[in-house]
Amino acid sequence: MTIKPLIILPDPLLRQVSTPIERVDAELLTLVDDMLETMYDAPGIGLAAVQIGTPRRLLVVDVAREGEDKSPQVFINPVILTSSEERSVYEEGCLSIPEYYAEVERPATVTIQHIGRDGKEHIVEADGLLATCLQHEIDHLNGVLFIDHISRLKREMVIKKFTKAAGKPKAV
Repeated sequence: MTIKPLIILPDPLLRQVSTPIERVDAELLTLVDDMLETMYDAPGIGLAAVQIGTPRRLLVVDVAREGEDKSPQVFINPVILTSSEERSVYEEGCLSIPEYYAEVERPATVTIQHIGRDGKEHIVEADGLLATCLQHEIDHLNGVLFIDHISRLKREMVIKKFTKAAGKPKAV
């Protein structure tokens, strides 16, 4: 397993829509293992493949609390089938937008269809932190960042800060 470098805002790759995965094979499972290693090292609770420079529809999450055993989950080609009318608000952060946090409102529960590490189709009903994390990571697969869910003024300030830190012209 290899810890991969994280793609950081304002890298335009973060705005790219990820491509579907055709098959679960040894190469993909190596990528999954690298993503988990990278996520745990960061440390984070979710990571989309695009965040390590691989714009494919793959994400990993582990919302186990501190002191609990690790509980990694793999989502290949995830699709949100349903989302609740009920909303919840969590303070979100992102490994690609380090040290910035903001409250984001999202559906409280979601039903996700995906292919698992085993190559089989699964359906997961998620609520609480897992629901928020899955929506955040699926957004990444669609070129959407959590800052897109906050006010335009706050978003522009964050983008400006990270663009200045990167020494690059505004690209996001």
